[in-house]
Amino acid sequence: MTCIDKSLYKVLYVDLTSKRFWIEDRSDLFEKYLGGVGVAVKLLEEEMPKGADPLGPDNVIVFAIGPLTAMYPMASKTIAVFKSPLTGNFGESHAGGRSAVAIRNAGYGAIVIKGASDIPVYLVIDNGGVKFRDARALWGMRSAITVGRIIREAEGGAGVRTIMRIGAAGEKLVRYASVMTETYRHFGRLGLGAVFGSKKLKAVMVAGKRTIPVKDKQAYRSVYDEIFKTAVESPAMKKYHDLGTAVNVLSLNKIKGLPTRNLKSAEFEGADAISGEHLAEARLGRRIACAHCPVACIHLAALREPYETEPYFYKTVFVSYDYELIYALGSMLGIRDPDGLLKLIDTVEVYGLDAMSTGVILAWMTEALEGKIISEKETITKLKWGDYQEYIKAVEYIVQQPNDFYKAAAIGLDYLAEKYGGIDFALSHGGNPMPGYHTGPAAHIGYLIGARHSHLDNAGYSLDQKLLGKTYPTPEELIDKLVDEESWRQILSSLVVCFFARGIYKPEVVAKALQPLGYTYTADDLKNIGFEIYKEKYRLKVREGFKVSKLRIPRRILKTPTPHGYIKEEYIVKALNYFKKKMGIPE
Repeated sequence: MTCIDKSLYKVLYVDLTSKRFWIEDRSDLFEKYLGGVGVAVKLLEEEMPKGADPLGPDNVIVFAIGPLTAMYPMASKTIAVFKSPLTGNFGESHAGGRSAVAIRNAGYGAIVIKGASDIPVYLVIDNGGVKFRDARALWGMRSAITVGRIIREAEGGAGVRTIMRIGAAGEKLVRYASVMTETYRHFGRLGLGAVFGSKKLKAVMVAGKRTIPVKDKQAYRSVYDEIFKTAVESPAMKKYHDLGTAVNVLSLNKIKGLPTRNLKSAEFEGADAISGEHLAEARLGRRIACAHCPVACIHLAALREPYETEPYFYKTVFVSYDYELIYALGSMLGIRDPDGLLKLIDTVEVYGLDAMSTGVILAWMTEALEGKIISEKETITKLKWGDYQEYIKAVEYIVQQPNDFYKAAAIGLDYLAEKYGGIDFALSHGGNPMPGYHTGPAAHIGYLIGARHSHLDNAGYSLDQKLLGKTYPTPEELIDKLVDEESWRQILSSLVVCFFARGIYKPEVVAKALQPLGYTYTADDLKNIGFEIYKEKYRLKVREGFKVSKLRIPRRILKTPTPHGYIKEEYIVKALNYFKKKMGIPE
């Protein structure tokens, strides 16, 4: 079961405090947990002391890739794990782009970043190791996009390069700040950008140009061609290419599962104007793809804006959009103006914020202001549903933190609502603001039990949609389905494969794809490893203080009907109790 490419077993350790690095062979972990998230979780457990401050030097960042990285189509994600400053618990985020291929070509399977620098720095990582660059001239720059451009010009490096960097939000320790890579891809959720900021780490550039060996080239070519052909002929992949995930706007709105105005409704009257179809027809500028991906699901809208002092002169800005951004910064805020939506998305992008968290927090602010729980003394600006200009101001205030209210907003939705009131309509699960699916019990239970409280953990939202018109399962049956799905996703996250390709990379296909690389796993072997990785995540969560009994069920989700009708609290409670028993989670 040994990979022929031994460099995948190399872990690069970087200590920001002492400005030194070293490399270790961790074949023990890679041979047991494949790579990606399986290895990353164990490295985080080893290197991070129990109870570490998420914004202190003891927190650890682990980037990891897997055996399929740079080898097969759509195996292009990098996994990042860390202790989340937003939830105080296990943090995990995935990003596409070129980062995974760059790390593999540089000769590493994982990168572990420890300690904290005394001055702002950025790292340059290549086949020869690490260089520590002074980033004081970059610190304080508002835009993460500009930072990437400067480093790209300043640094050489042949082969595949990636630049992972933060904007002003990360520097200001906003606990849902993101890390941008390749301008249009992100480690978005759970605050990795704030962890970078706390370590005075402005960016990490990785460049590599290795050739990766294959055990059986003929078999590899055959499997590669089979996967590639399946991908380009797949109706699902065509949908992602043509419209991207923005295709979900109208389909979810049609079944009344599209969260609108802080989930006071699940149907948006302005959905047509911000739909994937309308944006593609009226605003689409280009499509781009992650490395080694034939799908090109990243859609960029061309936003044409006039210069204030020059008549008939315009600048064109490309703005990446997808379903989650349209939901969080569109329907959730009642915004139906496509240009206004794109301007708000661009502001969030420039500052380096997680769009989902930002949108849900802005929606809570609007309802709290509307209900006179807070006043304009706190918000400074008059937030109104649909007024994108006021929301842009509020985004700037979240980063600048001009008063106590916005300092609280930078800590997170739960903290903000507990301090000012309005916790009943604060839409977060396990501390993570909710994704854009109000499709039924499986979605919300999935957010609660997912190891990172994300819709991508176990696809409960997808299960809800498949169950429309059918008898809904018991809480126990539902949990079994969600756990099975999340367990398999640990394998995809360890290989590392994009979840959009989950219908292509089925257990038998994965086992077949691994063989030319030197592995001899069966489909059952992989499923067992996936469940073990899932349990390892939960062991780490529990070590850091997580308790199922402490999970808060947002009251609003019980009051707004889903496509399956109203969600019953007792159903959720039964599901959580069964989950705790099934996973052997102590209380």
